[in-house]
Amino acid sequence: MALGATIYVFTIRLSHVDRGVYETLDLRMARHPSESPEYLVTRLLAYCLEHTEGIAFSKGGLSDPDEPAIMVRDLTGALQGWIEIGLPEAARLHKAAKAAGRVAVYPTRDVTPWLARLAGERIHRAEHIEVQVIEPALIASLASKLERRMQFDLSVSEGMLYLSLGEDTLSGAVERVALL
Repeated sequence: MALGATIYVFTIRLSHVDRGVYETLDLRMARHPSESPEYLVTRLLAYCLEHTEGIAFSKGGLSDPDEPAIMVRDLTGALQGWIEIGLPEAARLHKAAKAAGRVAVYPTRDVTPWLARLAGERIHRAEHIEVQVIEPALIASLASKLERRMQFDLSVSEGMLYLSLGEDTLSGAVERVALL
């Protein structure tokens, strides 16, 4: 018998000073049995950092190769943003850049070997693909505190993330890295 997804519920008071976004987000996220806590946390933080009108977690999630982890659609349903979590292959990035005006990648591990592997590959509009590396220590700290129901404050200012979770404050940088 296949294991089902575990549902997590998050209430996040987001203050993204760099982008002028101030919202309270009530999110329900399904964690697939093969998804690590670090992957879930990266997906959650990517959603917060990318938050805009029309953003949504994909319905297919990890099991649908045709959809990104997070997408942004306009009011007509047209795909505007394709947000990947992990280290996607060149063909997937090529497809994403053709499908959406904006593509962002939030890696879950060291990007050095991945970037070397992508060098020389044909990727549509590669120079416009944003690779946003969230400090691994922040991901690990939040993953170690992961609960099925959580609420916290997340402030983003000048590329730094400050997360207030009860008595604890976690912080870490998000750094943009060139794809090619």
